[in-house]
Amino acid sequence: MKKIILWILGILLSLTVITVGGAFFYAKHMIGKVEQVEINKEDLSVNEETEEKYGDIRNIALYGIDAEDGKTGRSDSIMILTVDTKNKKLKLTSIMRDSYVNIPGHGYDKINHAYSFGGPELAIRTLNENFDLNIKEFMAVNFTSMPAIIDKLGGINIDITSEEIQYIPGITSTGTQKLTGEQALAYARIRYATGGDYKRTERHRTVLNAIFNEMKSKSISEYPSLASEFLPYIRTNISSNEMLSLIGDIGTLMSGNLEQNRFPTDEQGQGKMIDGVYYMTFDIEEVKNSLHQYIFQ
Repeated sequence: MKKIILWILGILLSLTVITVGGAFFYAKHMIGKVEQVEINKEDLSVNEETEEKYGDIRNIALYGIDAEDGKTGRSDSIMILTVDTKNKKLKLTSIMRDSYVNIPGHGYDKINHAYSFGGPELAIRTLNENFDLNIKEFMAVNFTSMPAIIDKLGGINIDITSEEIQYIPGITSTGTQKLTGEQALAYARIRYATGGDYKRTERHRTVLNAIFNEMKSKSISEYPSLASEFLPYIRTNISSNEMLSLIGDIGTLMSGNLEQNRFPTDEQGQGKMIDGVYYMTFDIEEVKNSLHQYIFQ
């Protein structure tokens, strides 16, 4: 994965419209900067049993698109944002991009190919059908926007290991370092250090968590200008009214931690060459059960 998903950042930045008195119409104006995309919710294969049992837990697919226009191409970052107001939890789940799954109409392939085959609609359907999920919404952003956004925040604090130093220009010592946008992107792109793609997805969550913490440290008065700059990077099928509701829900959960995990885990996944191509193979039922226990508990 070459990018960090920043959709949640746009939502967090927009929290100001909830806290500033008389800001409803301003909120609508700000959220209007997000690029709206229509998808057929009837064709997302939402699991009916999961929806009936956990319909009050909102799951949103988050994609980082590897493409010049940010609209087509593979989704090399795939995460699920869980907004659980029932249990008062905010969670972020990474799905390994090389996961070997059945993509409807295309057979077994890497899960990150689904977006390039059929856009967000097929990408969401692939997640729902393979893992029995209830995802109906998505947000997507092109990774090239990350450096500018992080620089606008004044950088982010990341704990750098001795092995990672060589991959990050300008960093010469270990420990907590304030990274610029370009340095954070280089950190997220590290491919060949210990831990491989497992560690790589962890770095993505680490960067997103650092952005989350940086936002919590900002003054409310700084939010409007930040939101105005960042929201245009986001593509979503979440309407303005639904976004306002989502912002309110996230606002009530921001005081807590952003819980993070990824699937398949080290114990569940195994790299395998199939017809000369590397895939992450796993027992789908085992991973599905673990994923459900994490997201819905």
